[in-house]
Amino acid sequence: MPYDLFIGDKSFSSWSLRGWLLLEKFDIPYTEHMLGLYSGTMAKDMASLAPARLVPTLRTPEGWVVGETSAIAETLAERHPDAGIWPKDDEARSYARWLVGEMHAGFSALRTDCGMQLIYVMKGFSSSDAVKADLARIDDLLGRAMDRFGADGPWLFGDYTAADAFYAPVAARIVGYDLPVSDRLRAYAMTHLNDTAFRKWRREGLKTTYTPMPYDLGLPTQPWPVAD
Repeated sequence: MPYDLFIGDKSFSSWSLRGWLLLEKFDIPYTEHMLGLYSGTMAKDMASLAPARLVPTLRTPEGWVVGETSAIAETLAERHPDAGIWPKDDEARSYARWLVGEMHAGFSALRTDCGMQLIYVMKGFSSSDAVKADLARIDDLLGRAMDRFGADGPWLFGDYTAADAFYAPVAARIVGYDLPVSDRLRAYAMTHLNDTAFRKWRREGLKTTYTPMPYDLGLPTQPWPVAD
């Protein structure tokens, strides 16, 4: 039996994207359920999933409810040990968990000032010093992963892992706000945007239109760099 995955709007829900990638990228069967994140019905939609109150939420085939994306990642890794959710190498696996933990708890300026949106590229966004500090930290952390573990592939640890899933919305923010980052970090962001699963997620999100548009900053825009 498949898992049930409860998510929010695909063009804007960064945590939903992370949870979805943990299933989609590792070929774990699931049934997707869209909740009313922007329609105001999410609390009602999630009543049967208590005590979970945020997206994504996972329900196992046995009916267990798992909230929080980091807990979802660990639960899936335990139940599907051969899926490759974490790197096989002990040191790499430890560092991947570090990256996921810091993403889950940190980078508040980037997440607050640059809400994930997958509609277009904003031009002229002015990054605060706090956002620039978050980007520098991300560049350092991810660059170390690439240098130490990523030589055999385009992802942080060569093959795709949970760490990449957790930084997929960062990739979207880098491109969507045209943020000032190193060439290496921008290339990593574009690897995400060109990934088949990421493009599928974005394509499905574009089927819904919004008035007003969330995260509209009144800036000039240009088309998303990867065709849907």
